[in-house]
Amino acid sequence: MASGAVGTVTRGTTNTNRLRRVDRWIAAQPELRRTPDPVVVDLGYGASGVTALELHQRLATVRPDVEVVGLEIEPGRVRTANEQLEAVRAGRTAFDPDAHIRFGLGGFEVPLPDSRKAAVIRAFNVLRQYREVEVAGAWERMRSRLQPDGLLVEGTCDEIGRIASWVALDAAGPVSLTVSLRLRGLDAPSVVAERLPKALIHRNVPGERVHAFLGELDRAWRIHSPLAAYGPSQRWIAVARGMRDAGWPVSGGPRRWRLGELTVAWEAVAPAD
Repeated sequence: MASGAVGTVTRGTTNTNRLRRVDRWIAAQPELRRTPDPVVVDLGYGASGVTALELHQRLATVRPDVEVVGLEIEPGRVRTANEQLEAVRAGRTAFDPDAHIRFGLGGFEVPLPDSRKAAVIRAFNVLRQYREVEVAGAWERMRSRLQPDGLLVEGTCDEIGRIASWVALDAAGPVSLTVSLRLRGLDAPSVVAERLPKALIHRNVPGERVHAFLGELDRAWRIHSPLAAYGPSQRWIAVARGMRDAGWPVSGGPRRWRLGELTVAWEAVAPAD
């Protein structure tokens, strides 16, 4: 562990294209598009720096001046990522050799030079091995490293990125939960239960809000099964509209929903205690 770095070394599992769902969601957020200092942190990128390289590639389509900083607390992973970056700089990969990206040692304290703060911190598959009681402290520490209008995105996904969910937090605390699923071949949206963020994964039990939310998602998916003839995206759009009409604080619109996304206000799914 780096001196002063806060956190525990994760398993480091990573795969190319694994975080595409959350990356495209971040690219659409006003916090990234409006900030005068578009520095984005990929916290705990794992055994390979590929997710940070992909993050830059995706965000640069909306913010060409974006700067991505990959942080890990395991020095060997930083060395590996910097070797990958050397290959990028030498033009031996498909990534932009002029990309503003670097890798360094760091944990939940999110160290950035010159007292800079992040517009966005993406911490994916990082808190999964922690205890639920440790989540609030990790959130608070990372949020303290955000710009005034910054965004922390903390979540989990499966190994190939077809099932994902994340909490968005601003300086005041959690704002929303987003579920993002590969719709083709989807049996029930509650498949995301095993990939909920750490703050919610143990709360999918009767009496908890997130349990009710997933139950309603499954019910709406079944109700709108006839729309499957028009494609899974049309079915999911109907699910999102139905949830919103039923009183769930669902945000966004068809442009996001057709991607298999559904974002709901945090208070609708927050732990009961």
